[in-house]
Amino acid sequence: MLRNILIGIFSAILVVAIGTAAYNVIGAQAQGAVAAPLAGNGNGNSQGNGGAQANLQSATSTQEHAVELAAIPVSELSAEEAAGLLYMIEEEKLARDVYNTLYATWNIPTFQNIAASEQMHMDSVKSLLDRYGLTAPALAPGSFADASLQNLYTALVAQGGQSTADALKVGAAIEELDILDLQTRLAATDNADIQMVYNSLLSGSNNHLKAFVTALQNQTGETYQPQYMTPELYAAALAATQGNGNAGSNGTGQGTGRPEWAGVGRGGQGGGNH
Repeated sequence: MLRNILIGIFSAILVVAIGTAAYNVIGAQAQGAVAAPLAGNGNGNSQGNGGAQANLQSATSTQEHAVELAAIPVSELSAEEAAGLLYMIEEEKLARDVYNTLYATWNIPTFQNIAASEQMHMDSVKSLLDRYGLTAPALAPGSFADASLQNLYTALVAQGGQSTADALKVGAAIEELDILDLQTRLAATDNADIQMVYNSLLSGSNNHLKAFVTALQNQTGETYQPQYMTPELYAAALAATQGNGNAGSNGTGQGTGRPEWAGVGRGGQGGGNH
């Protein structure tokens, strides 16, 4: 009899404890203190959780972007603007594919997180292609219609495979060149919808550059030195991540981006030892 009473008391206490724990978790989730598990959170607070939160914010931003884009009338598209859009989606694909490859090599969460963001960049450019009746080639990861980008992918992956420091420098170099290319293309278009998307991509590239620079410092103790941007443009890109928006987004940059891309494969500039 006594044993049955004790078992009943213990069961009641256990039910109350479980109910209280569940209530606390639900309340914490409502307050934002506890988030549901997301892919990539296994790497701790500094990289996994931060990357997951950034991806959620990027998803929200993508939805807002779609609404804003729909409100802008379609304009005439010049041949130069059309070519720029087709090149840009492959340029963003190159960044995504290189980062996915380097993540598989080094297992550094920064690459995985930014690769996901690059996919969103590709989706943003595709929304413009759809508006203007353009079609980008559907190619497998690591394959490109543009021969220069195909060669560049091979060179970047080889350089990034030398060490973690080289890999992170390749990431930063890609973002430098992406920023310069976007600045040049922004100066060459007067279409409001293209300007909006390019400015959004530019803001993301500024953040990506800062992420790679920070990861290099944290993992190797090395201070990143810009490989393609002037010190002034590099400083402006990092400052833009502090909430200054797209500062300098309509600047002249340093060429169209294509000659600069080709330089990454020479002399180990994309990920060499500096």
